[in-house]
Amino acid sequence: MITGRLAQALDDRLRLSPITRRALVKVFPDHWSFMLGEIALYSFIALILTGVYLTFFFDASSADRVYRGAYAPLDGATTSAAYASTVRLSWDVRAGLLIRQTHHWAALVFVAAIVLHLARVFFTGAFRKPRELNWLIGVTMLTLALANGFTGYSLPDDLLSGLGLRIITSVVESIPLVGAWLVSLALGGEFPSDEMIPRIFVAHVLLVPAVLVALVSLHMGILVRQKHSQFPGPGRTEHNVVGSRLWPSYTLRTLALFAWVLAVLFALGGLIQINPVWLYGPFEPAQSTAPAQPDWYVAWGDGALRLFPPLEFRVAGHLVPAPFFPGVVLGGLTFLVLYAWPFVERLRTGDRRQHHLLDRPRDHPVRMGIGVAALTFYAVLTVAAGDDIIARLLRVPIYDLLSVFQVLVLVLPILAGALAFLTARALHRGGAAGVGELTRADLRRAAHRSPHPPEGEGEPETPALDRPGERIELWPEGDLWRWRYRDEARHLVIGGNRALRSEEEAISASRLAYPRVDRVVVPGPPPAPPPGPIRAALRRWGRAAAVGSLLLAALVEKRRDRRERERVDGPTPPEPAEEAPTGDGRT
Repeated sequence: MITGRLAQALDDRLRLSPITRRALVKVFPDHWSFMLGEIALYSFIALILTGVYLTFFFDASSADRVYRGAYAPLDGATTSAAYASTVRLSWDVRAGLLIRQTHHWAALVFVAAIVLHLARVFFTGAFRKPRELNWLIGVTMLTLALANGFTGYSLPDDLLSGLGLRIITSVVESIPLVGAWLVSLALGGEFPSDEMIPRIFVAHVLLVPAVLVALVSLHMGILVRQKHSQFPGPGRTEHNVVGSRLWPSYTLRTLALFAWVLAVLFALGGLIQINPVWLYGPFEPAQSTAPAQPDWYVAWGDGALRLFPPLEFRVAGHLVPAPFFPGVVLGGLTFLVLYAWPFVERLRTGDRRQHHLLDRPRDHPVRMGIGVAALTFYAVLTVAAGDDIIARLLRVPIYDLLSVFQVLVLVLPILAGALAFLTARALHRGGAAGVGELTRADLRRAAHRSPHPPEGEGEPETPALDRPGERIELWPEGDLWRWRYRDEARHLVIGGNRALRSEEEAISASRLAYPRVDRVVVPGPPPAPPPGPIRAALRRWGRAAAVGSLLLAALVEKRRDRRERERVDGPTPPEPAEEAPTGDGRT
């Protein structure tokens, strides 16, 4: 009752009921891949919740502090306040290590979910018109997630994170003319500076999260405004969305996913150790640690720095150091291509139509080949970031392993991209349902460029004249018309989602949804489904109860009338009994 009154009061003032009704009936597709974006969202929420807890105990300062706590090897040691508070969080604050490690795992899952979500959007063509803006927002969120992850990684001021910060500082300083100025602006002086930790802290907990929250809100608002994309299938067109309504089915499902994401993150934080800064020790500019690897989402940059040859030269008297090309140019080109891809593909294909149905990856072999080649390239760079660990495990010279990775980073992406291109083309041209059904003949035909497209490819889809068992059924419903698709072979019936004003409009809508079904009949409205056993029993009991109630009411009414007559006329005298006749005829 209190909740209802509160909702009524809010609606009287804000008029939210029309918006709420439209939102609750919004339909979302049921495909599992659409959950990748939700995993990213829920990981971001976990980051905010755990990050708020950590800020209560973290001291973002480079000032000297003497650590006094449960970790005996550092008890009494003088370190920076940031490092001392991180160790105290891990050893002396109740649930501090759990929250800190959960925060770190949530950051890793957050970036991974964004990357997988962008890959799904790329390979299915979900970035096409009218969703270019959401693609740009997604790429920007990936950039900010990488930046925020690295700043959070650098805050504890331990030896490993300090070494990583030294590397990224050198990369920024390699930019001609403005590099040193950018480092001074970001860190408040030369590395390492007293303002370094406070400025990183402000960026990590305030600036970047605020922009991320704004972009996430804008991203979801555009999604709601434009409606959701969906994979092709029966009943799915460019003008509808087939799936579950927001309330209650989709809400329950997404809340269950939220609970699972939190459960997995806290399980990782409680059971799997990550970033044990007390083992690394505090950061000292004159020291370094090996083997040393960053988190996976920036490891590709570290791998590029390791594999790129030490090439330096001067331009107009200004030195261009070796880290410039693998650190600045490669990263800049990566995100420049990501930002420009929707417009480059539109320019190449000339396709300016709006698309709400997604592509199958096999239907665009060029996009498939380029995407797989790029992912393979960055995967090799990520693995190369651990070349010192691999060399130690395999007991091989690290420089020999470095030469192998330099060859692989050039050859393997080309081979993987070519294989993906041929496989996608073979699947697109042939009739195989999956990769396992491809034959050598399919791959050979895909390897040869045919001057003419295969039969049916590139031609508009026309209705088939013989589709046994499939038909479109129409019927009038008052002044409106409705339609449904029926496939008797698969026992499938799918109804249209709205009524049309005329029979012609209903036929046009049905043929737009099922262009290859040419048989249209008008059988009349669909019969009501047969009642189930429970409903049939309730109907029988209801009829029996109704008949019994009528009989009881009639008996009660008759008795009431009789009592009323007796009250008015008095009791009715009994009738005299007849005497039985005697044998002689006398009575």
